[in-house]
Amino acid sequence: MQFLAEELNDPNAEPRGKCVNCAGLLLSENYPEDLAQAAVEFLDRQENPVPPRKRWPSGLADPEMRGIIAQDRQAQEGRALCRWGDPGFGALVRRGKRQNQRFDEQLVEAAAHAIGDRWRPNPAPTWIVCVPSTRHPTLVPDFARRLAHRLGLPFVECIRKVRDTEPQKTRANSFQQAQNLVGAFVVERESVRPEALLLIDDMVDSKWTFTVAAALLRRAGSGPVHPFALADRSSEDND
Repeated sequence: MQFLAEELNDPNAEPRGKCVNCAGLLLSENYPEDLAQAAVEFLDRQENPVPPRKRWPSGLADPEMRGIIAQDRQAQEGRALCRWGDPGFGALVRRGKRQNQRFDEQLVEAAAHAIGDRWRPNPAPTWIVCVPSTRHPTLVPDFARRLAHRLGLPFVECIRKVRDTEPQKTRANSFQQAQNLVGAFVVERESVRPEALLLIDDMVDSKWTFTVAAALLRRAGSGPVHPFALADRSSEDND
């Protein structure tokens, strides 16, 4: 603390006996295992809303992406199962994405429970779609297919990614994030169903991927789009 005070230009730096470092009242690093487990279970039960974007950034190249997003082009409020990197489900998502290249079956069960028992999107989805990726082409479709089977809903691969995009974390603002996605996806209109659907992705950060995909699906004739991500990493550095 004396060093810190000197760095802050305190000419009379000396221990005062008030802060935890001077008083020696540091918190113990030991804790009961049952308390740790209870904390993990608490995190796993948290609601993580994904609010919809309602306005396009100014200056996007696509003339359909201008001004206020019409109600019949917006995504519904979505959900994320957990926060990226948190203990419990967050750690499972990180491991599946970075190490195993496949999400654990426990995440399928947890997502099904969160969607069907806690969230209960309205109108109820009758089919499932996922956001495709060129970097991890099988990761999200594999999870979405297993989740669809668990929920008893058809999985329809009607979105194609037709050009590579830069990682959204490298885009500095909303305009760059949305512009990064212009022309990146194509929806196969003949496969689109008119009922409500779940739109699955592994991560949600800026929400522009969900926004663009939902607008394309609605434009192609789908019903309401309910986004669902495994992890919300909007406050994290990501890759």
